[in-house]
Amino acid sequence: MRAVMYRDFGDTPQIVDVERPVCPPHGVVVRVAATGVCRSDWHAWRGHDDSVTLPHVPGHEFAGVVVETGSDVVDHRVGDRVTAPFVFACGACDECLAGATQVCTRQQQPGFTLPGSFAEELVVPQADVNLVTLPDGIGFAEAAALGCRFGTAYHALHARGRLRAGEHVAVFGCGGVGLSTVIVAVAAGAHVVAVDVSPAALERAAALGAETVTSGLDAVDEVRRRTDGGAHVSVDAFGSRATSVAAVESLRPRGRHVQVGLLLGDEAAPAIPMGRVIGEELELRGSHGIAVGEYAAMLDDVVAGRLRPDATIGRTIGFDDLPDALVAMDLPATGSGMTVAVFG
Repeated sequence: MRAVMYRDFGDTPQIVDVERPVCPPHGVVVRVAATGVCRSDWHAWRGHDDSVTLPHVPGHEFAGVVVETGSDVVDHRVGDRVTAPFVFACGACDECLAGATQVCTRQQQPGFTLPGSFAEELVVPQADVNLVTLPDGIGFAEAAALGCRFGTAYHALHARGRLRAGEHVAVFGCGGVGLSTVIVAVAAGAHVVAVDVSPAALERAAALGAETVTSGLDAVDEVRRRTDGGAHVSVDAFGSRATSVAAVESLRPRGRHVQVGLLLGDEAAPAIPMGRVIGEELELRGSHGIAVGEYAAMLDDVVAGRLRPDATIGRTIGFDDLPDALVAMDLPATGSGMTVAVFG
């Protein structure tokens, strides 16, 4: 089968022929129909993630069709239309048993610890735990947008941010996860202020229902003004010292900050104003992916039209375009939304 592979960090990815994956007893093989191209794939390619072993096949946002099942799989059949969160859980650790599969202590991840979805087929282990059957009304490209960025936004706002209708939400960064956060927050009845440096990104956020503020020295003051003294919930969807600090600074007393964007390398230790965190009883929460048990409610909202993950897709490409799409992420984000590859 064909797959996109890089043999060293930063080397140009190539389309190569590789052996079909072997189906484990507890897993399934999925023929990939669509996959997202995510900033996390770029981090892995650039060597920022020490879980990656070379040579490597990237990709962790996918949807497709089951083409083989292991002997121990009960809940899935060949021909099922499926997707999965990017955290493949073990199903047996304390976190999994509590329903928090997104922080499984024995987790595996396609495109990081396992070969990923930039391939014609991939394995989903522990399929009865991790695999999600797609409703007929959800297309493959739309479903591929759910596994990382959209699902992450859904979990960040509902499970971690405890968002309620009528609250103010400040979103810093309007890439794929930031735009997804805008959509989820607006659908929940929140008033959203989105912050980014890119006019195109802000224009897209505005079209999705957010007020917009351009990043700069007075951005926090402007957010606080537009949220009647500060946001109830702030989300750093970009991941930098500047955006994480600004997001915390934008909160009102007893506000909740949710950190979604990865803080890596020199950006890993932001100077959070802990005195204000104490004095105003602010909450600082991390958020990692989405629990598989949250998919049912999210998919119900998608089918009902309350959520539109397709609105985050800015560009659709083919399989042969995947290497160039990954390399293109070296350039600054344009705010054009997610790139999704649809396989022929």
